[in-house]
Amino acid sequence: MAVILLSTALMIVVALLVAASAGKLARMDGATYPAALTRAAAAFATALALATAMAAALTEILT
Repeated sequence: MAVILLSTALMIVVALLVAASAGKLARMDGATYPAALTRAAAAFATALALATAMAAALTEILT
C-alpha cells in the first residue's frame, strides 16, 4: 500500500513539474498568461494520462 501511495505522489509531483515548465516556456515564448496556463494544464493532463497508462501496462505485466 505504501509503494502505491508513494508512486502516486511521485507521478503527481512529476506532472506538476512538467506543467510548470510548460507554462514557463510558454511565457518565455511570449504567450499571454491565460494561454500559458492553458498550455500548462494540457501538459499536466497529458503527463498524468501517460503515467496512468504506464501504470496500467505495468500492472498487466506484473500480475
